[in-house]
Amino acid sequence: MIAVPGLEGRRIAVFGLGRSGSTAARALHAGGALPVLWDDSVSSRMQAEAEGFAVEDLTGADWSGFAALVLSPGAPLTHPRPHWTVGKARDAGVEVVGDIELFARALAALPEAERPKVVAITGTNGKSTTTALLGWVLKQAGLTVHVGGNIGIGVLALPAPTADAVYVIEVSSYQLDLTTTFAPDVAILTNISPDHLDRHGGMAGYVAAKARIFAHAGLSLVGVDEEWGRKIASSLASAGRFGTLISAHPGESRDPVLFSEIQGPGDNSQCELAATGHPKNWVPAFAGMSGVLKAGPGCLSIEGQPVADLRSARSLPGRHNAQNAAFAYAAARALGVPHDAAVKGLLTFPGLAHRMEEVARLGRIRFVNDSKATNADAARQALSSYDRSFWIAGGRAKAGGIDDLEDLFPRVAEAFLIGEAAGPFAARLGDTPHRISGDMATAVREAAEAAAATGRDEVVLLSPAAASFDQYPDFEARGEAFRAAVLNLGATPSGHG
Repeated sequence: MIAVPGLEGRRIAVFGLGRSGSTAARALHAGGALPVLWDDSVSSRMQAEAEGFAVEDLTGADWSGFAALVLSPGAPLTHPRPHWTVGKARDAGVEVVGDIELFARALAALPEAERPKVVAITGTNGKSTTTALLGWVLKQAGLTVHVGGNIGIGVLALPAPTADAVYVIEVSSYQLDLTTTFAPDVAILTNISPDHLDRHGGMAGYVAAKARIFAHAGLSLVGVDEEWGRKIASSLASAGRFGTLISAHPGESRDPVLFSEIQGPGDNSQCELAATGHPKNWVPAFAGMSGVLKAGPGCLSIEGQPVADLRSARSLPGRHNAQNAAFAYAAARALGVPHDAAVKGLLTFPGLAHRMEEVARLGRIRFVNDSKATNADAARQALSSYDRSFWIAGGRAKAGGIDDLEDLFPRVAEAFLIGEAAGPFAARLGDTPHRISGDMATAVREAAEAAAATGRDEVVLLSPAAASFDQYPDFEARGEAFRAAVLNLGATPSGHG
């Protein structure tokens, strides 16, 4: 656990007792603060009382006595309207923070020589894979690594800091909205596409939340496949901030990735990127890494010379995973990992559960679990990785549904639709072969039968392009339901290499 100092003897309001709220309360207590907890859930309050915490109905509390409000990322800070605790805190002049900000302050309180390194990763898609991949690469290189945040373990529940450690943490837009001093040594923005717009008041608010990861960062790795990322990169360059530009060719999302470092306006080094509309004052990012690093399907290269052949990395298929690999490679090299060790780590990555995860095989059929694809942009990565697939999709549709995937419909041998979105998705698929399966077990069985009937090597792909909440508590449960249905067919589980 990471104890949060500087609030000894002060009352701290904590609202929301999920993973981040509960760990924040423990970390505050460990640092000498007096956390006062509340949650709408009776069972959560009872659990907090059982742990010995003070539980108090914050609706009637004296807010002038609180030093801060620690708000759950699940509670709205601004939109569609501020949570009632936010209103009370602001009326009393009490600052509102989250677990990532507490983490930042805990590290900042350490003597500089004792501070660990921090890599923070955000983005609409790819952040979990990049987080897990970088953690793996650093561990294989022999570093002391702690991985958590929005993935796995809450950040304050990670082991106490030591000077030799590296924290690799995934951060969501909700968490970033609650930061003011967060200063990662390396900050990564994988990409941006419309998501969570109701919580941020529109696209401008969402982009601004994501951009907060760079507010006090050391090295910034910026994905500029989209207009929003390019604007962030240009802003950083104009401010003379150091970072790395990560770009696909305009109009071809997840295509070759270019790496260059943002330099100050006075730097004479030039990297001609005028054709793509990027700043011209970019130079190679790392000592010993010359030229431009490009990531394409199955490979990384510098100035035409191969850096890593990713074709043997079974857990990194497709252009989007080449981009994730490029982020991980760049961050690892920035932290001093030798080239050979970084490449070895990429090639041995076992993969992330529920993200392009091959779970089993049955005859000539591969079953791939991409349950984490909760929107169309995420599903695009999986669909574009296979020339042909039997696609299981559906759930609770997000804005736009699968409209943006129309160019990939020719790759769908047949679609098997589940959940609330089955009807709307069927209408959008039009002449693309499809059927409404309704539930996961039926979809898996029907897809397997259709794939087997071809007599060819085939892929049955769960990549829902929708949220899970109509039928499952989360995407993990949905992915496990897919795995169970596949194994019930008698398929052989796939091992990880």
